[in-house]
This record gives sequence, C-alpha cells and structure tokens, in this order.
Amino acid sequence: MSILDDLKTLVEFESPSEDLDACRGVVELAVEIANKNLETPATIHIENGRPVFWWGAKEPKIVLLAHLDTVWPIGSFNPTWQVSGDIAKGPGVFDMKAGFLQALYAVKEIPGAATSVALIATTDEELGSQTSRELIKKLASKAQAVLVLEASLNGKVKTGRKGTSMYQISLHGRASHAGLEPEKGINATTEIAQIVMAVTQLADKEFGTTVVPTVMHSGTTTNTVPALASLDIDIRSFSAAELIRVDTAVKALKAQHSEAKLEVTGGINRPPLEPTSTMALYEKLEKVAAELGMEPIGHASVGGASDGNFAAAAGAPTLDGLGAVGDGAHAPHEQILLSSIPSRVKLLTAFIKELIRD
Repeated sequence: MSILDDLKTLVEFESPSEDLDACRGVVELAVEIANKNLETPATIHIENGRPVFWWGAKEPKIVLLAHLDTVWPIGSFNPTWQVSGDIAKGPGVFDMKAGFLQALYAVKEIPGAATSVALIATTDEELGSQTSRELIKKLASKAQAVLVLEASLNGKVKTGRKGTSMYQISLHGRASHAGLEPEKGINATTEIAQIVMAVTQLADKEFGTTVVPTVMHSGTTTNTVPALASLDIDIRSFSAAELIRVDTAVKALKAQHSEAKLEVTGGINRPPLEPTSTMALYEKLEKVAAELGMEPIGHASVGGASDGNFAAAAGAPTLDGLGAVGDGAHAPHEQILLSSIPSRVKLLTAFIKELIRD
C-alpha cells in the first residue's frame, strides 16, 4: 500500500479524543499499518488507561512525537475522506494523521532506526494531554531531540508556541424574586460581569498575552435573581513569566459583593515553547534542506500549543511543525496538499539521519 492508501484508511477511522473505544481502534489500526511497512513491530502502550502507539527504542535518542486523536465528533465530515486534485480533506488529515504517517514512512527509509528512534502517538492531545504528558516529559528528559509532527504553517516549521492556561470561575450569589424583592438577592450575573471586565485587563500585547473569557452560564429563570454563574477563561502567552503573572492575578480575584463567594479552578496547562529550545534544531534542518536542494523551509511562532511545549519544558531540544502542508486545523475545510508529502518525508528522513549521526 502507498502512503496515500494508508492515510485514507487512517482518516476514515474517525477518532475523537473523548471516544476511548475509537482511540483504541485507531491505535490498533496504526499498529497494523506500521507492521505492514516496518521490520520492527509497533506496539500499544497503555498510559493511565489510554492507548499510545509506540514504535522503536524504549529509551530513544530521538523522539518523533504525534497524536492520533482529533477534535471532530464522528460523522462531522460527509464524505469522511475526499480527494479533489491535489487536495485531500477529512477529519484529522492535517491535524495530524498525515504527519504521523510521514514520520512512519521516514523511519522506513532508515535501517536500524529502531535502536535509537521512537515514534510515539498519543490519543489525548486535543484534551490537553492530561494522561500522556508525564510520559512525554519522561522521554524528552532523556532525548537529544524531539521532533513534533504537528501540521506546518504553510510549510514552515514552528519554533515558538504560546503556553496555555485554562480556568473556570464559579460565582455563588443568592437567589430572590426579581420583581418582589431583588434587594434580598446577590446577583451572580452582575458579579460575574465584573469579573469578565477585570480579567480582560490582564492581557498584554507586548508578550502576546491573550486573556479571553469564553463560555459563561448564569441564572435559572427570568424572574429570579441568579444565585450561580460560571465563566471559562482561555489564556495564552509566549512568556512563562506572563503565565505566572496572570495565574497569580486570576487566583486573587474577589467578588464585588462581600457576601458572594468566588471559586477559581484550573491553572497553567502548557508552558510556552520558546526559541531557546528550538533554534539550534531549526538551523540544522535548514542545512539538511539546502543539501537536498530544497528551498528554505522557514519558521514561525504560533498561538496554539502542542505536546512540543511539554518536551521543551523537560529540557529537550525540540522542533515542531514538521508534519503536513495544508490548512484548516480544527476547521470544516481541514485539508492537505498531497504533492507536498514526498518532499516532507524526504526532508524528515535526511534530518533524522543527520541527528542519529551527531
């Protein structure tokens, strides 16, 4: 089978992160595909109850990091797989099943790679990697390089990613009749509105720090002073110090009414991926690309986070965005350019060989 056939098979097996049975199934399928293509067999590793695809060394010098879960509920795309000219569409094709297969086909071209390289694909990345992050950090802490097969940015690799924090604020007021005696209540809606205004002031453009109130719930009936309100907040920054600053501020928030009760849960989810962890590998990648006669790859910093953030925080030189060329991660037009796959596999193969020699 060709890489396109394998990609079609992998995309058509839908694997939303929340569906544990689907995630088990997609890892089993990935193992099947790997074992048809590679001499060293792949295995299923269970980490905190969730399946992880594992091929190669148990203590790898080089970690190829991917994930097989997607953000799409089953049935989100109709048809699930579609090819039109040079474009293939489907759930997770760009983020990031194509990247996983590009890594698999790269190690296929490297005899003996399994002694020093591991290809790891988790199934909870889109949920924040709660069950797999310790495994990633453990592997990264002993690795000489971690290459993340997340989607590229128009072909560019990613040398910077924002870190993320997530919070939920619960505001407990007191219910009363909105018409007869509103003064006896404590209005959770107006209280949470004050919190919305306060947290938005914590953003800082200089560091790319965004503080975005997202989901909010409040109230029960139109004639009752709301007793409970909740607010979700998404926070991102290129600076670890900024995440700590905002974390301190969010956890210090107070309700305006003295008798209202405010509770904050959540915290820093992923540290930033900073250029200090990525630029040496990026420069080596460009050297390899030039030796292959390729145009410069280019690099960028992006707002989204990945498991590369954890790898870099554990001390490993890390390079992200080595996966597919395309567009539409988490969007209905998710797609890849099929013609880009051979050159990306060729580049990754040569890059891994170079790192093995170092």
